[in-house]
Amino acid sequence: MAEPAAGPARLLDPAAIRLDARAADRDEAVRLCGRMLVDAGAVEPGYVDAMLERERSISTHLGEGVAIPHGTAAGRDLVHRDALAVVRFPDGVDWDGPAVTVCIAIAARGDGHIGILAELAEVLLDPDRARALRGAAAPEDVLRLLDPAGAGATTEDDRLEEQEQTG
Repeated sequence: MAEPAAGPARLLDPAAIRLDARAADRDEAVRLCGRMLVDAGAVEPGYVDAMLERERSISTHLGEGVAIPHGTAAGRDLVHRDALAVVRFPDGVDWDGPAVTVCIAIAARGDGHIGILAELAEVLLDPDRARALRGAAAPEDVLRLLDPAGAGATTEDDRLEEQEQTG
């Protein structure tokens, strides 16, 4: 039996990972991320508005093509449980200037978002892991990349490259 995920991966249901999304702009991307948290049962629908409000007051773009949309403090009452959703936009989304290809949406009760942000920063500030996340081919790859124990594990793309080279 597989070990339970650690780090940010513990908050991510594989059903809350979408690797082929499209959005016309930042707000549409944030709405899509928020709907995934709603569909996962982590938040009430009104949390999506709190996410948009946060984004309009301060950008959640981190760099390396990654944004971490999350709600305002007022939206915390709409959160049922801490959770993440990961949405990849292969064509990128204009985030009011920089292009974003990966969004990691956060739902957190109380001050839980601070710890979650710290854990995500550890993953996302590693250029190799951020690059691997932007190129993840399967939900399992995303889960592995967000689990500190699995950070060095190979992804589906790595396995295919190895097969081609030894093929």
